[in-house]
Amino acid sequence: MARVTIEDCLKQEKNRYVLIHGAIKRSIQLKKGATPLVNAPGEKLTVIALREIAQGKVKIISNIPNEIPGENSTLT
Repeated sequence: MARVTIEDCLKQEKNRYVLIHGAIKRSIQLKKGATPLVNAPGEKLTVIALREIAQGKVKIISNIPNEIPGENSTLT
């Protein structure tokens, strides 16, 4: 199976920090026995979580806006 990249996941969630937090939460859910939503036998839980996010099978809901802080701001 091809590697999953952060760029693949960033198509679903623009904020890297929210993305990593979501992947950690999903990895913990998988460790506690949640059923994987993708077919990835032998893969580590973190890779499975990232694959699920990249394929849009897991939606990350966050209170943090999907823009990089300061990206659209100006300094005065």
